[in-house]
Amino acid sequence: MGNTAFSQRKLTIGGGKDLPQRGSDNGQFNRDSLSGKPSRKAVKNDEAKIQDYLIITRENDTIQIDTTLSLNKDYKFNFLRKDDFELLPFSNMGQTYNTLSHDFKSSSIVPKIGATAKHFNYMDLDAIDYYRVPTPFTELMYKTAFEQGHVLDAFFTVNTSDQFNLSIAYKGMRSLGNYQHILSRTGNFRFTTNYNSKNKKYALRTHIVMQNILNQENGGISGEDLVSFESGDPEFTDRSLFDPLFENAQSNLKGKRFHMAQSYLIKERDSLNSNQISIGNLLTFEDKYYHFTQDANNSFFGDAFVSSNISDKSTHESFYAELNTCYSNETLGAFKASLGYNNYNYGYNSLVIVNNQTITNRLLGDVLSFAGAYQNKIGALHVKGDLGFNLTGKLEGNFINGDVSYAVSDDLGASARIHINSKAPDFNFQLFQSDYLSYNWRNNFRNQQTKQLAISVDSKKYGNFLIEYNTVSNYLYFAKNNDAVVKPFQYTGTLNYVRAKFSNEINYKKFALNNTILFQSVFDGDQVLNVPNLVSRHTFYYSNEFFKKALFLQTGVTLSYFSSYKMNAYDPLLSEFYTQNNTEIGDFPRIDFFVNAKISQARIFLKAEHFNSAITGYDYYSAPNYPYRDFVVRFGIVWNFFL
Repeated sequence: MGNTAFSQRKLTIGGGKDLPQRGSDNGQFNRDSLSGKPSRKAVKNDEAKIQDYLIITRENDTIQIDTTLSLNKDYKFNFLRKDDFELLPFSNMGQTYNTLSHDFKSSSIVPKIGATAKHFNYMDLDAIDYYRVPTPFTELMYKTAFEQGHVLDAFFTVNTSDQFNLSIAYKGMRSLGNYQHILSRTGNFRFTTNYNSKNKKYALRTHIVMQNILNQENGGISGEDLVSFESGDPEFTDRSLFDPLFENAQSNLKGKRFHMAQSYLIKERDSLNSNQISIGNLLTFEDKYYHFTQDANNSFFGDAFVSSNISDKSTHESFYAELNTCYSNETLGAFKASLGYNNYNYGYNSLVIVNNQTITNRLLGDVLSFAGAYQNKIGALHVKGDLGFNLTGKLEGNFINGDVSYAVSDDLGASARIHINSKAPDFNFQLFQSDYLSYNWRNNFRNQQTKQLAISVDSKKYGNFLIEYNTVSNYLYFAKNNDAVVKPFQYTGTLNYVRAKFSNEINYKKFALNNTILFQSVFDGDQVLNVPNLVSRHTFYYSNEFFKKALFLQTGVTLSYFSSYKMNAYDPLLSEFYTQNNTEIGDFPRIDFFVNAKISQARIFLKAEHFNSAITGYDYYSAPNYPYRDFVVRFGIVWNFFL
């Protein structure tokens, strides 16, 4: 669906979209490279201030560019460039992630291509931001990888005039990995424009994104080698000595997208008029494909039609157009209504006949949809909500979101939200074709329906608390059938899933202890949705300034842990995780030691990752048959330039 949010100005401190962490700066250290006053040293434009360098999200939230160093920046200094507290990475950078917790909140009412394990680094519409800067701004991010590789994310933006901004960015990564045949290579190119007319009535935003995510696949290490891995045999500390299940396959996800959003202010609010009316439209075209190839067939996936040159390629083309209008009143609030059209085309280039049954090659159609949204602020009370549903077409779907928040004081706020969603299964649940016989199906599953009720309390003094209650009907998942073949399934009952999350920070002088704890449980369906009951992260660190405040330093230790549970397994042909109920994984600590520093506009990160690996035992995995990362020291830097 299209954008159903309204414009607002939101300047957050020290962490972009995240809530500020209480005491993360000890009251004095979380200062930006540019002060609120004009600076001749940092910016050649004497009138430019750090507050003028703005990020504008797709939902029109305005966020100040943040060049500070904080613990949140350490949490986000990874391949995804976001806090991965609820994710467990595989051994090589650029591989997939296992999911330790689930958020069922979604406003999507049209299926996606599938191959969800390939999409952690795939930038969707909401991941693309727009900018407004008084002077050219550059950010360079670099981090070492695992054996012969690195990741570099380079970004540049400039306002050619007060009305027009453009940005260009590219994130490239290559990492060989420590195990055989797990090379990862990715590229994410982004180009954006942001234009506002001089009279402020017309606005235009566009972006072009091209992405390529490639992974060599090896199926994990063999069962015999798992014994050698867990024994800690010094002979096998060189992980390249392990034999993977196969060494001749790779998976590739490619996509390109063009997006344009326009709006025109018909009636402007002024001193004599409290009403404002605007109209707008959206156009989005996205073309992507997922391709699994293998030089020769392997018994790991069962029998095949061919003995060599396995090639499974699914394509998905999507075109979305929307017309919308927005009315706002200082007293009544803001209303938005939109009418959307979606054309989709998913499938393959040939028919497949298995057991005298013909499996079609295409799912295509048109969907007409409606969406509406409302928000208002009355004193300390903020109310917002949106809804959407498909009017015509083969795909049924709808969503309703409601959110109420109340600022009790400057220190304390509370909110409650409700979410309801019904969406057709992703396309690879409905239709899949492969050169392997068992990986061919055409299903007519019912819509998965989710309901979520969440309550949160945020306090700068005591921390942030969130509790969610989720029900999921007609839950869709992958699992092995009685013939040990991975297939899509639908749970006919209702899952009940509860999770509670608490985070806070305790400070004493220049020391701090940052804690995040997540408790969760699944009722009436724990055989199809498995999660660890406990996920936690604790960081004890020290912060101080040195050399007449030219250097800001943070150093400390982070302990991460999740309890043992029947972790999802990974299927490299589908690029999907599937439910398994035989092998328990978890209950191993991961301890990292870090030293982070900020000098001028450069933030430097040095980390000894999982340095306890040889001490606490070699029983750590990212998924069954896929060992987690060993001890490694990695270095990186984020450097900002203001011209």
